[in-house]
Amino acid sequence: MDLQLTGKVAVVTGGSAGIGLAVAQGLAAEGAHLALCARDETRLRAAAAQFPDDVRVLTVAADLAVPAEAERVAAAVTAEYGGADILINNAGTGSDETILDAPDERWQAYWELHVMAAVRLARSLAPGMKARGGGVILHNASICATQPLGYEPIYNVTKAALVMFSKCLANELIGDNIRVNAVNPGLVMTGDWVKTAKQLTAGTDQSWQDYLQKIADDNAPIGRFATPEEIADFFVFLCSPRAGYAVGSTYYVDGGWLNVTT
Repeated sequence: MDLQLTGKVAVVTGGSAGIGLAVAQGLAAEGAHLALCARDETRLRAAAAQFPDDVRVLTVAADLAVPAEAERVAAAVTAEYGGADILINNAGTGSDETILDAPDERWQAYWELHVMAAVRLARSLAPGMKARGGGVILHNASICATQPLGYEPIYNVTKAALVMFSKCLANELIGDNIRVNAVNPGLVMTGDWVKTAKQLTAGTDQSWQDYLQKIADDNAPIGRFATPEEIADFFVFLCSPRAGYAVGSTYYVDGGWLNVTT
């Protein structure tokens, strides 16, 4: 199937690893040009080096939790490509706290990263998309936006806000031929999961692989974690005109984890 993405310009935040990098690789395989954004310039350059020489890759090291950085990213993309056709808001990270103990500063930090970064990038890039004839904006949220995990209330709340922002933005921009959707992944085998599992099983009789398998067995009826590429393939399809009637929706890619009775 031709996804009709050849020559499109895609901005991917959190693009140096995990789901973000996998989405970028999937888009590049369909002929898109890339602008990868992440905080660590060294990791960004290492990620860019993984692409074939015939793929155009712009890297922009930026902390999108800082208000001015979104405009700087947009300016770099405009200078390099003349604008963007696709925006993947993927930057984010898990949390670990209790509501009663977490200070305002911690809530604010996650709000800036998960919600305001997406707001600011939309303000900065959507006008250019409109001028180019339309575009696609996708938000990588989480199943936790609907089905929260008890140890990360701030992550749960801010991802839920991101989903609602996605719906509101979709309604506002569809008249400009800009399609907006959100994706709620479940368990995905990223480096963060592996790192955490190794830390928690160090010095115990349990392997980190067995630790993660138990999490999958306890939560996902499919009985395993997704690969980043499996999630990325769904993102890439949503970027395509082949998904042209997908507007303002939230899609669960969770191996059956969502409990519809909650």
